[in-house]
Amino acid sequence: MKKKIAILPGDGIGPEIMEETVKVINAVSGYSSIEPEFEYADIGAVAIDRTGDPFPEKTYDICMKADTILFGAIGDPKYDNDPSAKVRPEQGLLRMRKSLGLFANIRPVSPYASLLDSSPLKNDIVEGADFVVVRELTGGMYFGEPRGRNEMGDKAFDTCVYSKYEIMRVAEIAFEYARRRKGKVTLVDKANVLATSRLWRETVKELHAGKYRDVELDFLYVDNAAMKMVSDPRFFDVILTENMFGDILSDVSGVINGSIGLLPSASLGESRSLFEPIHGSFPQGAGKNIANPVATILSAAMMYEDAFGAAAEGRVIREACADAVNSGVCTPDIFPGSSYGTKEVGDYIAGRIHERCKNAL
Repeated sequence: MKKKIAILPGDGIGPEIMEETVKVINAVSGYSSIEPEFEYADIGAVAIDRTGDPFPEKTYDICMKADTILFGAIGDPKYDNDPSAKVRPEQGLLRMRKSLGLFANIRPVSPYASLLDSSPLKNDIVEGADFVVVRELTGGMYFGEPRGRNEMGDKAFDTCVYSKYEIMRVAEIAFEYARRRKGKVTLVDKANVLATSRLWRETVKELHAGKYRDVELDFLYVDNAAMKMVSDPRFFDVILTENMFGDILSDVSGVINGSIGLLPSASLGESRSLFEPIHGSFPQGAGKNIANPVATILSAAMMYEDAFGAAAEGRVIREACADAVNSGVCTPDIFPGSSYGTKEVGDYIAGRIHERCKNAL
């Protein structure tokens, strides 16, 4: 069974971590009925440099023709450090999400037992944490209009807008995830201050009362949720929240695993899905063979499970990643001074897949 995968390496360390992920997919494909077909496309700063557009029409066409999408990272200092730049890499990411209809971002957090000491949090806080952040992706302040500055340039404004439909469809994703997990959804908002948050709370309560009474539902303001995440992460099962709050909280969750280099994600849409690590482009590490490929490789595991319905393939990738972590085959962000680089970690995981797949698939 052939599956077309659009590969969007992006900027910074994106090409390096994507190379190792493709290596792992190729290792799995030797034991699977799924035959991957890769097509590469530009996005972000590299796309601006080549075409002047952070999300070129050609890239959009490749994504639309693919069964699913693997994405690396976006961002480059020459744009990040230039506030006057009118075209920015991040515009490509936002346009991609919007144009492909990717409305729900799924970010699982579950620390490896062997890496509890890598977290800046105490072991007794981190141990046993296992939750998912479900973030709305196409609404809120990142997309609201109007936005800009006044004529004098001394004031700036952004608009946060949400519709009931946008809230309802991502809330259903969160409730369905909770049904497959521990049966609890926590809505994170700022309903004491924001009108959009009050609409979120009303809509989610309505959906819960109508279809999901079997799922426990509670509420936290975003500031309280941030404190709870680093003081009692076991409190959470599924966190449901809007775009900007989810962007911040899902990165905060990286301290639980010890490194955001270990956190994968999926962005789900009505017709296709995209899979990516939660970390950025880490431009200062590009080309140095120090980038952690595990988050991207785990994103490929989510791709097999969620996009292809191939649970066995996803499981063997996860197990191979766990083998690497538990054996200390990790990049320096996990173990400072480690002699293992990006390629060595990728090679090890691919090798473990070959060993495991002889009997697993």
